[in-house]
Amino acid sequence: MENRTRVFAAVGLTVTMFLLVQLGALVLVEPFQQAGYQQVENPSDPTNSLVYVGAVLVMTGIMLAIIKLDVQWLLRGALIFTSGLLSWYVFSVVVPAWLVVSVGGAPVNVVALAAAGAVALALAVHPEWYVIDAAGVLMGAGAAGLFGISFGLLPAILLLTVLAVYDAISVYGTEHMLTLASGVMDLKIPVILVIPLSASYSFLDDDGGAGAGETGGESEASAADGGRTEEETAAEADRPEMDERDVFFIGLGDAVMPSVMVASAAFFAPPEPLVSGIALNLPALTSMVGTIAGLLVLLWMVLKGRAHAGLPLLNGGAIGGYLVGALASGMTLMQALGL
Repeated sequence: MENRTRVFAAVGLTVTMFLLVQLGALVLVEPFQQAGYQQVENPSDPTNSLVYVGAVLVMTGIMLAIIKLDVQWLLRGALIFTSGLLSWYVFSVVVPAWLVVSVGGAPVNVVALAAAGAVALALAVHPEWYVIDAAGVLMGAGAAGLFGISFGLLPAILLLTVLAVYDAISVYGTEHMLTLASGVMDLKIPVILVIPLSASYSFLDDDGGAGAGETGGESEASAADGGRTEEETAAEADRPEMDERDVFFIGLGDAVMPSVMVASAAFFAPPEPLVSGIALNLPALTSMVGTIAGLLVLLWMVLKGRAHAGLPLLNGGAIGGYLVGALASGMTLMQALGL
């Protein structure tokens, strides 16, 4: 009974964080658009997806090279800076401009800047699991909101489809995502969401020997035993029982990528918002439902004790849910596909 309670609590925490990323992205859609944060000139251009996928491949290669050269401090510093930058994007549109100063002729919201700096500082000096998760939710909502208003319906569908295929290949085929996962675990940075299975768990004290799972920084989820090398873990057929684990991990990309579809549906699909104050229409809502359905299946598989690619289930659920909602709202299939 105790193990079952721990599992339910961990699943509930995971679902909650995914929902916070998605709802946060929906809240940020309109403010980001009004602030001029759209990242491309033509969001309907499907080549935008190819450019992003190329960027993912390049960044993955750079991260693997950094890990191989044993200069992880460089990666940690870059990702903490990125965390602060994404936090600044979010705070700049949600924090009232109580104090504004001019920097190079441009107005700067000092309170928002200080809040973003506090996020980066907390990650640098005290990266406990709740700090990592809070920063991850904030970054995930910001990234999903930015990409959501920058990728139209067709580019978003293409992006999620290609990344789902790539994720499956990188986890089950080449397995380089597993190498990347093991390399970033000790960095304690928000490329993962940390899901503790016990109240006493501390990410700061976890050196890999406390039954910790490993996860890919982009899009792979796992719950496995720690204290083994990657080769030993891959070769080990037997996995620890649930009561031997203290934590499992899900890549932050698993929360961000399907949320891009949610935000894109809210911004580009014709139906009016269902509620005021948040860009939530029927296609976005059903995309959220599809994502959570995929997440529950993923967690069921992960809690059995081995690593799995997250994006095939999550992106598939997000796209499938979106299409159901789009057709139910009166869009034709061609309109729903952005054609």
